[in-house]
Amino acid sequence: MKYLAIIVLLFFSINNADAQQKKLQKATFGMGCFWCSEALFQKLDGVTAVRSGFEGGSYPNPTYEEVCSGTTGHAEVIEFNYDPAKISYDDLLEVFWKSHDPTTLNRQGADVGTQYRSVVFYSTPEQKAAAEHYKAQLNKTNAYGKPVVTEITKAETFYKAEGYHQDYFNKNSDQPYCRLVILPKLEKLEKVFKAKLKH
Repeated sequence: MKYLAIIVLLFFSINNADAQQKKLQKATFGMGCFWCSEALFQKLDGVTAVRSGFEGGSYPNPTYEEVCSGTTGHAEVIEFNYDPAKISYDDLLEVFWKSHDPTTLNRQGADVGTQYRSVVFYSTPEQKAAAEHYKAQLNKTNAYGKPVVTEITKAETFYKAEGYHQDYFNKNSDQPYCRLVILPKLEKLEKVFKAKLKH
């Protein structure tokens, strides 16, 4: 009887894990350097498995160096899972649009090139509608004083970047780029989105 109880408990715990996994959805954003984007979205409650990589180009399995050349058509992006019960796609879009400059075409700060474009790769019709509505509202209210040029396009093949790009800020927080560029973005995130952060 004891063994039967253990088997039943194992069965329910496996099914529960499967159900939890099915609840998760995927989102993909490009907002300049993926080191910055990854560091920000890792902090959000309900966001898991943030991966840095490339999407939107025509060249298969690109390397970082090839993407940096600007010839592959890929954008630096992050792809991650999120739990809609903890954070909505609209909340993710708000963090996305308030954490970079979506009015500069193919540029974020000193990073210049098509690989640094502002882009939302949507995975569902609902994500597409939400992103288009949000962008339209930003432009209607002239939120930035200039038009938002963020590209909204269907998700394509995501290519995970090399291992040294993954979890970059957490592994290299003492590097000058991390201190000068990423840290101020994290400080802003903690002020503006404090209620949405992991505790």
